[in-house]
Amino acid sequence: MTTDEATIPAVGARGLDEVFEVTKAANRHPSPRTDFEHGVLASYQWATGVQTEAPATEFASPGTGGPCREQLFAECRSTAVRLRAALNDGADAGYALGAYQALAWLCGHHDDHP
Repeated sequence: MTTDEATIPAVGARGLDEVFEVTKAANRHPSPRTDFEHGVLASYQWATGVQTEAPATEFASPGTGGPCREQLFAECRSTAVRLRAALNDGADAGYALGAYQALAWLCGHHDDHP
């Protein structure tokens, strides 16, 4: 890693500018939003420090810069658990699916943002 790469602000595996851009796009969706869209937006807002409570665990991130990489990965795992539980219970899984897909993208698990 070069010195320049180390100073580029990032959210998980994504550059901060890229995350803000997809957050703006998610905010442009007309209301009312689906549960899936609420999950996506909550994840982006938490990851960038705009929202203090995590989308699945509702733990508050310390500081104003959003969660650290470890917190981001832990929250991604928590949303996967909530998603599986909702699907197993036959409950509405839209919010959990949106949050999981957004967090998985932020963590670099796939390349297509929701």
